[in-house]
Parts: sequence; structure tokens; C-alpha cells
Amino acid sequence: MRNISVGFAMTLLVIGNLSATFSDALVKTMEGGPDGAIFQFTLFRQVSAVLILLPFCLTAPAKNLTLGLKWHALRAHIWLVGVFFAIVALTTMPLATANAIFYAAPLIMLPLAAIFLGEKLSVPSIIAAVVGFIGVLILVRPTDFSWAAMSALIVAVSLAINNLLIPKIPREQTVPQTLLLHNLIGIPVAFALSLYEGMPFSLDLFWRAAGSTAFILVYAATCVIAYRAAESNKIASAEYSGLVCAVGVGLVLFGEVPDLMMIVGTILIVMPLLWLAGREKRKARKAKAAALAKTPKDIVEPA
Repeated sequence: MRNISVGFAMTLLVIGNLSATFSDALVKTMEGGPDGAIFQFTLFRQVSAVLILLPFCLTAPAKNLTLGLKWHALRAHIWLVGVFFAIVALTTMPLATANAIFYAAPLIMLPLAAIFLGEKLSVPSIIAAVVGFIGVLILVRPTDFSWAAMSALIVAVSLAINNLLIPKIPREQTVPQTLLLHNLIGIPVAFALSLYEGMPFSLDLFWRAAGSTAFILVYAATCVIAYRAAESNKIASAEYSGLVCAVGVGLVLFGEVPDLMMIVGTILIVMPLLWLAGREKRKARKAKAAALAKTPKDIVEPA
């Protein structure tokens, strides 16, 4: 894929994050909220994702679908847990608050990578994790325990674990194939849970779930295009436009006005991530400048 401008790549990410917010908004409109057909909605999300992705997988080698199945199975069922708790969080919390807690996933990845992958934590990453954790505590408000807030935190943990498992996915697989397996493998468990739930199957719920899936796949597609065409450290900050979108959509569609605690908690989560991204960008620039400075010395002039 040819390179595109940083500005255009960031615009794609903004569009993608707006699309993801509309996906969350459709979840929020689910009748019955956390007492509704959550497992059925989860099942419909996965079935609709498979139906949408299948045409994009027809031209890719079918043999690739048999690669890395154990890792796909693990990620699929972690994702299933995440989708369930995301529905609980989104149907009971303001869009902006739930999304702010979801954004804690990159911070949660830091200690998990150190514990399970043996990665060394730098002082800046430790500071970022601590500050971000304080922001999460402000949003979750443990003194005023809420299953909705805990559900959002579980979603962030599931996202973090799934992201850490991405390197286990075979590189031979295309992005549509990976997403297809991600949803296909979880369908049997989701179907069993929807039967256990005992709610009558609803066509209206299917279309809501399909719409939510379509919006989230637009987000996934914009991420693939943007991150393949431009350096991630130059454009990743555009991801946080999702919080602005969540505030705007929540205000316009649901009349949700952010409170002071939400604003403070969100700042404490996002600012450390922006700080770390800025440090990485400066390190990359210094390394590039150092490499360019050494280049003339390495050139041997012709005799």
C-alpha cells in the first residue's frame, strides 16, 4: 500500500472512531438494557460480522483459515466476554464514561506484558500506568460500586489481553480472515448462551446488532489503511478523537452531559498515553537524525 499523508491518515482514524461511537450508540439503544437479550445481541453481532466479512475472504487462500486456531479460539472467547460486558457498560453508563474506561486498555497492557511476556517496564511507562490507574479509579469510583463501571473495566482488560495475543496470529492470514475467525469460532458458545438466556429471537435486534457490527468494521478498516500507510507514532494520537465523538454523540442523542469526575478521570487516562507517544516520536526522530548524520561518513568517495 502506498504511503498517504499523515493528515489524511489521521482523518481516516477520526472517521473510524466516529463510526465506532455510532456502533456503541446502537448498542445503547438495545431494549431492556442489561436486563435484555444480551447474549442474543452478542450472537447476532458475531453472525452479522461473519456474513459481512465472508465475501472479503473468498479470494484469500482457504488453507490459511486452519492456521493458529488455538490462538484464534482463545482470542475469540476473550472477545466474547468483552462484548458481553461492553453491552452491560454501554447500556447503563454514559457513552463518554464507558469509552474513557475502554481507553485504559493500552495502560493495562503495560503490566500484563511485563508479567506474562517478560517485557521490561521503563520509568516513564510505570509513571503513565500509575497515573492512568488513578484516572480509572476516579471513573470506576470503587466507593460507589457499580457493575456497569466494573463491566467497562473488564472490557478494557479483555482488549488489552487480545492485543497482547495479536503477535500469535499467523502473518499469512489476511485481516478479513483474522476478523472472520475471531467471530466465527465464538458463535457456538454465544448460541448456547443465547438459548440459556431464554429470550425470544428478535429480527429487530439482529438488525441493530448488524448495524453495530458494520460500524465497528468500518473502524477496523480505517485502522488497517491508516496504520499500514503511515507511521503509527505520527498518527496514533488521532485515536483519542473517539472520546470527543463519544461526548458529542452522547450529548446529542442521549442528552448525556459529562460531569467533572468524568473529565478529570479521562484526562488522567489519556494524557499519559499522549506523553508516552510523544516520547516515542522524539526518540524516533533522534534515531533518524543520528542515522542521517552518520551516513556521509560511511560513504567512500571514488578514487
